[in-house]
Amino acid sequence: MSFNWKIILQSSASIVSALIILRELHRQLSQSNNSSTKLTSLPPRSRGVESLIGNTPLIEIKSLSKLTGCKIYAKLELANPAGSAKDRVALAIIRANEKLGHLRPHSGDVIFEGTSGSTGISFAVLANALGYDAHICLPDDTSPEKLQLLKSLGATIHPVKPASIVDPQQYTNAARCGSQQINEDPNDRRRAIFADQFENDFNWRIHYETTGPEIWRQMEQDVDVFINGSGTGGTIAGVSKYLHEQNREIKIILADPQGSGLANRVNYGVMYDTVEKEGTRRRHQVDTLVEGIGLNRLTWNFKQAEAHITEAIRVSDNQALRMAKFLCINDGLFWGSSAAINCVAAVKTALKNGPGQKIVVIACDSGARHLSKFWKSAAEVPNDITLDEVLQ
Repeated sequence: MSFNWKIILQSSASIVSALIILRELHRQLSQSNNSSTKLTSLPPRSRGVESLIGNTPLIEIKSLSKLTGCKIYAKLELANPAGSAKDRVALAIIRANEKLGHLRPHSGDVIFEGTSGSTGISFAVLANALGYDAHICLPDDTSPEKLQLLKSLGATIHPVKPASIVDPQQYTNAARCGSQQINEDPNDRRRAIFADQFENDFNWRIHYETTGPEIWRQMEQDVDVFINGSGTGGTIAGVSKYLHEQNREIKIILADPQGSGLANRVNYGVMYDTVEKEGTRRRHQVDTLVEGIGLNRLTWNFKQAEAHITEAIRVSDNQALRMAKFLCINDGLFWGSSAAINCVAAVKTALKNGPGQKIVVIACDSGARHLSKFWKSAAEVPNDITLDEVLQ
C-alpha cells in the first residue's frame, strides 16, 4: 500500500488549522459571555470601613456629553462608604489628631462638629469604626432624613436654633464650646476635639493629596475644566491646586447657588452687598433650597482656592431642580442638590466655550439625603424636561 504523504500532510494541516480556529472562536465566545456578567474590576480585599474611602469612580454623563458636544464627567464622591467627599476630610482630621495625641481610640474621646450636612454623617460613621463618640451640633430645622440617619448611626445630636456665624449659639460655635467644656473639666478624663471643617487646614490638603491626583490619573492627564461648588471650600481648593500644578491652563469654575456671596467674590471682588451681610440673615445658610454649598463669609479653606478659580457661575434653585430631574430621567443618576448645581454650571461652560472640552464635576452625594426638601420639589418637574428648559 502506498501513501500520498503530500495529501496526508495537507489534510493534517487543515485539521490543525480548523482546530485552532474553533478554539479561538470558543475563547472569544466565552469572553463575550463572561463580559455580560462582569460589571467592573474587583478591588482587592481590605480591612475596615476606613479602607474604602477614596479611589472613587469617574463616569461620563452621557446625556450632557451628547447634547453639548463636550465630554462631561462626574467624580462619584457619593461612592465613599458614608456617602460623600466628607469621608476623606473626616478621616484626615481624625488621623491627624491621633498623631498629635489629641484623640485616643476606644478611650471615650469625643469628636465635636458643627454641620447641617454630610460631614456629621461621615464623622458619625468613622467614630463608630475607629472607637470614638461623635457629637454633632446642627440647626433644629435640619432635614428629617439627615436627623434620622445621625440618630441611627448612634451620634449624639445637639440641635440649636438657626443663627448666623456671629451668634455664639450658632451650631459651629456650639460645637467648639462643647469640646472646650470637656477639655477644661479637670474631672473629665476624656479628650475632645472640635473638627472645625471650615477652617481646618487638613480639609483642603486631603483633596490635594488624594482627590486631585485621582482625577488627573482617571482623566489620563487630559482635563480642560474642573467645576465644583464651595461649602467649606476644601474640595475645590485641594483639587484646583493639584490640577494647576499639572497644567496651569485648566479652568477652575466655582458653581454657586442663589443667595451665596462667593460668586460675587470671585467675579467682582466683592463678597456681598449690605442686605446680604453676615449677621443680618436669619441663619448662616444662604437663601436657597440647595444644601451643602454657598456661603456669605470667607473660610480658610476657600481662601486657599481663590487664586486658582477662573470664574464663578451662579445657578438658580429652579435650574438645579430641573437638572436633578433631567439627570435622573435621562441617565438614571439620582443625585443631590450640589451635584445638580455643578452639572448646570458644566452645561453653561460647555455651551459658552464650544464643543470638544473635557469637563469634570463632583457628584457630591445621593438624592436620598435631600428627599424632604430639594427632591420634594424636583420630583414635581415633568419627566420630559429638556436641557434647554433646564437652563431657563
